[in-house]
Amino acid sequence: MKALAALTPLALIGCAAATPAPEPMPGGVRCDASAIGDLIGKPADATLATEALRRSGARTIRWLHPDTAMTMDYRVDRLNVKMDLKNVVTGFTCG
Repeated sequence: MKALAALTPLALIGCAAATPAPEPMPGGVRCDASAIGDLIGKPADATLATEALRRSGARTIRWLHPDTAMTMDYRVDRLNVKMDLKNVVTGFTCG
């Protein structure tokens, strides 16, 4: 009985799955937030979104107010636009 109790944790370890590494984005698309620092302080609108996506190399954009809930998944092709409650851009990050 003691041997069975000792082997149970080992059997459970075999059931655990490793988290696979994220797949690289096709075409090597990567976001570069350092290329758009001059857009900080401007109103967050469609024109800014178009310019920020073009210059950062990102494919998608996510708008983040101070009280916005967000997922923690990391995407190399996503630009995060941080803004205040008046929709003025306060910063950019990728992911």
